[in-house]
Amino acid sequence: MSRRLVVAAAQMGPIQKAEGREVAVARMVGLMEKAARRGAEVVVFPELALTTFFPRWYHEDLAEADHWYEHAMPSNATAPLFDAARRLTIGFHLGYAEKTPDGHRFNTAIYVHPSGQVALKYRKVHLPGHAEYDPVRKVQHLEKRYFEPGDLGFPVVRAPVGGAGPVNIGMMICNDRRWPESWRVLGLQQVELVMLGYNTPSLNMENRGFEAHHLRVAHSHLSIQAGCYQNACFGVGVAKAGDEDGHELFGHSIIVNPQGEIMAMATSWGDEVITAECDLGMCELGRNTIFNFARHRRPEHYGRITSQTGSEPPAVWTPAP
Repeated sequence: MSRRLVVAAAQMGPIQKAEGREVAVARMVGLMEKAARRGAEVVVFPELALTTFFPRWYHEDLAEADHWYEHAMPSNATAPLFDAARRLTIGFHLGYAEKTPDGHRFNTAIYVHPSGQVALKYRKVHLPGHAEYDPVRKVQHLEKRYFEPGDLGFPVVRAPVGGAGPVNIGMMICNDRRWPESWRVLGLQQVELVMLGYNTPSLNMENRGFEAHHLRVAHSHLSIQAGCYQNACFGVGVAKAGDEDGHELFGHSIIVNPQGEIMAMATSWGDEVITAECDLGMCELGRNTIFNFARHRRPEHYGRITSQTGSEPPAVWTPAP
């Protein structure tokens, strides 16, 4: 039986600090309707899709940042998304800032089935940036201040997605895409479709060396393409783009197949829908040949990956006297 799935990446233009959730949600409903008209069965929205990328703003008191978080899902503000999904019979991926009832803060994504039920939740594991105000930086990147590392691992669930029937779906968020460990943990669960959102600036703001503008996009694409190829899965990487509160986000959302090929790419700096028909049978080639994990992996030699965090210098070789 053919397992074909039409996926949509719903890139979003900037969301300014002064704009409320109702503005973002109305735009997202419009993008969902456009995706549905193109035959999409699932639509993927970016990281922190409901607000501006608020970790660029410093709050001494964390409570002052509470208004950026969602305290329930769905909420009154996000209910139109869930209503639209039911009306259009389309699933969607949503990235947002989550504050739990017991006060924990996470950078979170969910996959919502067309019925309106949350089928999968993920919380960002690889948090970039810093926790305290950095006077050297031109722009702050305070994810380590506003979020805790995710506590759900990298789950995969087999859930019905459109006409393809059950699909093995997984998620990651932004910086996770740069870490091969993220992809491999999903790959070890036979993931077929990875949904990921990001908000990545066009410039590296660390001020510790030069990184060419064009390489920012190239490195993002390289990470996603390599992850899809090495784990025999499709990937939908979806960005915010354009000038957000005076800071440029580079966009370039893509849909990638298990051969690592880019099937579709956004070309604007604003709201844009790109779609691709994914033949999930393509996942079988890599999974049964080059990346047949059961046949070829040698985990007895990988202990260093989980036994240490920072890099260590190697042993020094000295010639015999």
